[in-house]
Amino acid sequence: MLVTLVDDDEAVRESLPDLVKIFGYDVAVFPSAEAFMASDAIGKTDCLVLDINMPGMGGIALFHELKRLGRKLPVVFITAKEDEALRVQLVSEGACDCLFKPFGDSALLAALQVALENN
Repeated sequence: MLVTLVDDDEAVRESLPDLVKIFGYDVAVFPSAEAFMASDAIGKTDCLVLDINMPGMGGIALFHELKRLGRKLPVVFITAKEDEALRVQLVSEGACDCLFKPFGDSALLAALQVALENN
């Protein structure tokens, strides 16, 4: 199972993949939505972990673009801005979860398990 992380924060891109690997999943990492869209990872990804706020195309715009293209990938959003109303909206639009940074290991594992079970 391939979990793809898209986040502009270098610290997140360095630390989160190690945790996802400990959970037993393969990981691909991209610094932007544009880099992900230009790659061949779309067809290989089983779950996306998307930062909401990134320069250029943000996570929500990428989520909507993938839906527009007919790509139904399970998505777990991550964000530093705690906004419960946004979380509810994203889940109602089909996201598996929206985690607020800093989130615990168990919260990420639970969100990934739900996302990958539904894939």
